[in-house]
Amino acid sequence: MTSREALRPPGGKALTARQRALLAELEELFLVEGFVHFTLDDLAAKTHCSKSTLYALAPSKEQLAVRVVAHYFKGAADLLDERIAGIEDAREIIGVYLSGIAEYLNRASPAFMRDINDFAPARAAYELNSRAAAAKIRSFIAKGVADGVFRDVHATLIAEMAAVLVEAIQTGVVGSRTGVSDAEAFTALSELLLGGLASRP
Repeated sequence: MTSREALRPPGGKALTARQRALLAELEELFLVEGFVHFTLDDLAAKTHCSKSTLYALAPSKEQLAVRVVAHYFKGAADLLDERIAGIEDAREIIGVYLSGIAEYLNRASPAFMRDINDFAPARAAYELNSRAAAAKIRSFIAKGVADGVFRDVHATLIAEMAAVLVEAIQTGVVGSRTGVSDAEAFTALSELLLGGLASRP
């Protein structure tokens, strides 16, 4: 997932402490209830602020939704980077990374994930982070092969297949066919990769 960038409102100035708190509050609200059905009046009432305060974060409800969704995924990126920092064993890196994605996605309600799927700009933010995650998984597999903890037979192919699976999870294909959540799918992907790549005696 992509690394977090400095969060700035439309005017380009750094966010105030109140704006950062409001963004976090909106994130928690969206994670529980989704976001498509809310109006700006609804959001102002639920966060006990004025509409002008919300407009300072984004010029429209749609852009505010995208901003909050991006904030959620950037938060995941920060958490995952912190968790894998200093880990040298590629097997452990993959396990920690994918379990971290699953844990973070477990915070999201079905309503939130459904709204992401139904709202193209928010879905684009998810897709961006999924592509970045797939690229990181490729690099972790390459490191494991170089370190001798993964078999090098078909490792590149397995990395590409993992990327395809990440995309299938993100686009809802896996969930619709199996009935599992994205979080459960990422847990299964971790088990699949670590079992398939393990070096054989």
